[in-house]
Amino acid sequence: MASTSTPLTLPVLPLDDEVVLPGMVVPLDLSDAEVRAAVEAAQAAARDGGGDGAGGGGKPRVLLVPRIDGSYAGTGVLGTVEQVGRLSDGDPGALIRGRGRVRIGAGTSGPGAALWVEGIGVDESAPEPLPGAVTELVTEYKALATDWLKKRGAWQVVDRVQQIDDVSALADNSGYSPFLSTAQKVALLETTDPVARLRLATQQLREHLAEQDVAESIAKDVQEGVDKQQREFLLRRQLDAVRKELRELNGGAADGADESDDYRTRVEAADLPEKVREAALKEVDKLERSSDQSPEGSWIRTWLDTVLELPWNERTEDSYDIKGAQSVLDAEHAGLDDVKERITEYLAVRKRRADRGLGVVGGRRGGAVLALVGPPGVGKTSLGESVAHAMGRKFVRVALGGVRDEAEIRGHRRTYVGALPGRIVRAVKEAGSMNPVVLLDEIDKVGSDFRGDPAAALLEVLDPAQNHTFRDHYLEVELDLSDVVFLATANVLEAIPEALLDRMELVRLDGYTEEEKIVIARDHLLPRQLERAGLEPGEVTLEDGALRRLAGEYTREAGVRNLERSIARLLRKIAAEHELGDRELPSILGPDDLRGLIGRPHHVPESAQDPAERRTAVPGVATGLAVTGAGGDVLFVEASLADAETGGSGLTLTGQLGDVMKESAQIALSFLRSHGAELELPVADLKDRGVHIHFPAGAVPKDGPSAGITMTTALASLLSGRQVRTDVAMTGEVSLTGRVLPIGGLKQKLLAAHRAGITTVVIPKRNEADLDDVPAEILDTLEVHPVTDVRQVLELALAPAEVRVPAAA
Repeated sequence: MASTSTPLTLPVLPLDDEVVLPGMVVPLDLSDAEVRAAVEAAQAAARDGGGDGAGGGGKPRVLLVPRIDGSYAGTGVLGTVEQVGRLSDGDPGALIRGRGRVRIGAGTSGPGAALWVEGIGVDESAPEPLPGAVTELVTEYKALATDWLKKRGAWQVVDRVQQIDDVSALADNSGYSPFLSTAQKVALLETTDPVARLRLATQQLREHLAEQDVAESIAKDVQEGVDKQQREFLLRRQLDAVRKELRELNGGAADGADESDDYRTRVEAADLPEKVREAALKEVDKLERSSDQSPEGSWIRTWLDTVLELPWNERTEDSYDIKGAQSVLDAEHAGLDDVKERITEYLAVRKRRADRGLGVVGGRRGGAVLALVGPPGVGKTSLGESVAHAMGRKFVRVALGGVRDEAEIRGHRRTYVGALPGRIVRAVKEAGSMNPVVLLDEIDKVGSDFRGDPAAALLEVLDPAQNHTFRDHYLEVELDLSDVVFLATANVLEAIPEALLDRMELVRLDGYTEEEKIVIARDHLLPRQLERAGLEPGEVTLEDGALRRLAGEYTREAGVRNLERSIARLLRKIAAEHELGDRELPSILGPDDLRGLIGRPHHVPESAQDPAERRTAVPGVATGLAVTGAGGDVLFVEASLADAETGGSGLTLTGQLGDVMKESAQIALSFLRSHGAELELPVADLKDRGVHIHFPAGAVPKDGPSAGITMTTALASLLSGRQVRTDVAMTGEVSLTGRVLPIGGLKQKLLAAHRAGITTVVIPKRNEADLDDVPAEILDTLEVHPVTDVRQVLELALAPAEVRVPAAA
């Protein structure tokens, strides 16, 4: 090995993107001009025997220097030319052995065409004896190298590596490793400390083995997957061959046909619209190309099943017997004249369009979209089935209460797990025809959250101008809904979005009159409950008087649900008494028999109570009318005055009132203060005393301007000491000048007044046209007074002042 104190002058043999470490023996091609010049210069120097070019046993010596991207490294390797001859391919070559590291200095002159440089040999001796850490490092390197060599099958090299004991030689032996990059080999070359060089070589070998383990694991997984696919491919080909043989044995029967052929046959045989057929055949093509294990195949099969189950061209024939349809509606529902007339009109128009060949105009058929809005229990849901019966169509009910996901209406995308079409498509599939009657129940109960707004998805469904090309997210083909009759039911009109309401024709169901309830109970409710109670039709008979009392005093509602519950309770009592031997059947029940069976009435009209027990028996209490989600109802207003010393001054309002109702109270008070003298009221009491207005049923929120004249009347009664007539109820908005302004919901309010036993009703003059909607039998029992001014209200509502009562404190 060269000494660090001995200068060397050597010809340079550049190695492009290659590195030779000490101890390595490499063949070099002498056809390269620079290699040949360096070897010839070294040979000439060896022959002359002069300078540093000779020595090393008389063998020519060269300096092997890596050249990376045209730049020479700062450290080279002293190499001796062991032999010159021919390489395996016949080209001239030289065999050169690396001897030791040389630090390259300045250039100098020498024989031949080669580049000569001066250098200093590097001392690479390891410490003697070796420390324990170095010994462990040597052992680790040999173990790693042995592992790598065994994987490559180089068993002869294993013994050679195990015999190397010198630290420097062991580290330089890694120069033979083909996995090292040029930069990594240069790093080994320029690391002169043998221990540090061995540590670097060990790290490089360890990292390579780790990468190799990962690569082998990946390759193993890939190979296993390939083997599985090849095995599956072979088995499928064998299965196809078996199926082919079975078809031949069966004379070409389709029993052995595969699934995709079966779907193709079903699609081609189905009566589908042209665009739907094209989309279905495309999906069949995809199914044929996909494997059984692919999830896409399952999606396609489910989609094809859904498309093939839809009744694309199935339609029921409408019953154009207009009188017969009207008879069916009348037989199944009492009252509800508005919706019956609308269905009759629809059938008449459909009949005329069919007679004139106008069944389809502009791609649209003559469907209908009706919104049935009314309080609970008036028969909105059951009416849908009656409409389908009258028209001869299939009936499907879609419950929308609590639906919050838009996909419930328009369906899920097919890529989702468990994807399904929307409720509209499922309703059509369930009906088995393209023109059913679809009842969208409780459309006002539809909610919205982060999953979308179902009410917005219903816009296309319920728009007669758009629903002939309805596109469900799951189907992704056009579905014609223009021949469907949609009936949407709701309790509260305000809860339906305005855009959705605009697409529907509104039909209000305002509740039943007492006479209609008696007919419904006698013809529908009683027979149904007799059957449920296990009684024969003639075993229990309820007189009309008993039914009237049940409807008027035991229940107070717009619909008939509580009335049916009362009848059911009554029949259960009779059935139990009969089983106990306390009653003989058949039995006829009158009004006086009800109290002994189901207890006392819960809703006794004010007119039937003792005069001293009525709410309006004291001044300051007036009866108003209001509209709630359950229909119309009576509303009492109570007013009182407090002394300035005890109650303070100002206006106090209680009863969960909204802002509009609070403003109406302020207006009523301001009107009386400014017109008290004209009305002969002691308005001086209003200056220093507090006014308290209360609306009973304080747990129920109340709002709206229609209680304005009721509050004015209550305050006027309080100040004048005159009682408000018990049989009078009123509704109307009041202005600061005393004008009575129109209100809404007049029909529901008059029905509520009739149920409560009111005989006289005060309404705004401008609402007089709304009386046309009120049933004639209700108007016959009510004395309706249209008014324009509060003064008229006070004249009608306040009792005569025969004995003036002081204002209550």
